[in-house]
Amino acid sequence: MFLFLLGLVIGVLGVVMLMRALESRKDWTDHYPDAAMHMMQAHLAQLGNSIEANRCAATDVLPHLQSLRVLANDLEPALPDLRDDSRFTQHAGRLRATLDDALGSPPLNCASATATSENIGKACMACHQDFRG
Repeated sequence: MFLFLLGLVIGVLGVVMLMRALESRKDWTDHYPDAAMHMMQAHLAQLGNSIEANRCAATDVLPHLQSLRVLANDLEPALPDLRDDSRFTQHAGRLRATLDDALGSPPLNCASATATSENIGKACMACHQDFRG
């Protein structure tokens, strides 16, 4: 009788584990869009932190601008539902152009770094206003 109950408990636990594994496959979500946005937000925040700390030399600012530019290349692949929307592609293009301008003539002081950061923020917010509500 003890072995029968032990087998029954082990069987029930096995079925529950199997059902949860199958259920989790259905609820799989793509973390790529959120990850891309979080990384962009993190680099923009680090750029802001550098400005607040009065560390605005090119060596402090350029790594964040370069990372933002690389991440901007991933906007369309990260958001495939918006890839064919002309407004989205225009916003993504404007962000890349803003970052290209910033990399072409990098900010050399905190005033220009602040202006660059604000321009990047405006490019991001324009897209967020259209697509996030």
